[in-house]
Parts: sequence; structure tokens; C-alpha cells
Amino acid sequence: MAEIVFSSELAGVDWAALKQALVADDFDNLRTPDQYRRSHENSHAVVFGRCEGEFVANGRILSDGVCNAYLVDIWTATPFRRRGVGREVVNRLLATVPGQHVGLFTDEAESFYRTLGFAPQAGGMSKVVGSWLVGS
Repeated sequence: MAEIVFSSELAGVDWAALKQALVADDFDNLRTPDQYRRSHENSHAVVFGRCEGEFVANGRILSDGVCNAYLVDIWTATPFRRRGVGREVVNRLLATVPGQHVGLFTDEAESFYRTLGFAPQAGGMSKVVGSWLVGS
């Protein structure tokens, strides 16, 4: 397998290509390329993984800079899973928030996050304010 190059740089990111890669791997949540750009720009830290110039991984972390952080948009392209790519993305993001409590939501990857030291926590709740993505 070709080498995966990881980066936290936003400059030069082709947001349409990222969106296309997410759609192709059934990991799209209906954001436009511009909404993906804004989401990343407003994050505490981001990580992109590329193989031969193509996006194969992505992740972001939100943080208050003091005690609470939240992992979002953690994605590894299906052909690259179970090869340490997702672990690398998450570990790079976690390294930016030492001493902070880090939360996340996952529907399908609980066992993956357990291998990284995460544990289920009862009592989580969420709410979409208004309609999803309206006003963004």
C-alpha cells in the first residue's frame, strides 16, 4: 500500500474533493464543500490523511481550550480501515488537548474507540436546533 501522508494544514485543501471522497464512501452528512471548509476552519484542530493525493482519512476536534473537547467527523476510507489510519488521526487530534475530557458520539465504531481508551458514558443527549444545516 502507498504511504499515507497526514496533515493539519487547511491551506490548499480541495473541499469539493473531500466532499466527493466522503460521498463515495457513504460518510456524507449533506454538508456542502463550503460548509465542510467552515466546519474545519472553526475547529480546534484537524487532520487529513491522503494517499497518492487522494483523501483517505479526516478528523476534527472541537475544544474550549481548558477542560472539554469533542471528536467529530472521524473518517477512514473503507479500503484503509484496520491499518492504523483512524488510530493515527485520533491520536494526532487527542495530542492537541492534553488534560481535557474528550467526548464523542458513534453509531458503529464503539469497539474501535474502546481500543483507544474511550468508555461508554451514560446520560448523553443531543438536539438539533431548528432544521439540520439550515442557517449555516
